[in-house]
Amino acid sequence: MKRRIFNALLVMTTLALGGCALSPQQLTLQPELSGSQIAPVGQGQAVVVRVVDGRTSPVIGTRGGVYPDSSTISVAGADILPKLQQQVEVAVRLLGFTPSANAYNAPQLTVTLADIRYVSPKDSSLMVTQADITATLKADVQNAVRRYSGRYSASSNHRFGSAPNLATNNRLVTEVLNASLERMFQDQTIGQILSQ
Repeated sequence: MKRRIFNALLVMTTLALGGCALSPQQLTLQPELSGSQIAPVGQGQAVVVRVVDGRTSPVIGTRGGVYPDSSTISVAGADILPKLQQQVEVAVRLLGFTPSANAYNAPQLTVTLADIRYVSPKDSSLMVTQADITATLKADVQNAVRRYSGRYSASSNHRFGSAPNLATNNRLVTEVLNASLERMFQDQTIGQILSQ
């Protein structure tokens, strides 16, 4: 009899803990630059544009929960870099320049995806109650005589009643990345150096 009760409790505990575990998420971000604050300064000059991944890992954080180390959230460089490259080229066009892969003796803009972080509580609570999301981009601009570097970060804090699903996390992280991208191209020094 004791053995049956013990087995029943063991099964119930296993089911309860298994239901509290959060699965990993592979995010598919969709960066999009609004460009409403970008003033054209160029006259169609060629600019070499590159986007690189400066992160040490595709893992940006965890979803928290009972087993936070197994509920990772990732953004693959192979997925995000081409999309980010496209949006940087859109911004360069809005600035009045022509993006080029390898124009001779042209000014250069290198954008580095420096960091994306998703921080959630790592206690033993059964639900994620909040997430602090940060994205940082770095711009390196150079022409024949001048160099300039800048870092552009954006962040947000969200509270939830239960762990956010994949679609929600895609949207939230994309919004923060977009804000970082907007800040970068509001820096007028970038356009000034590219136009010289």
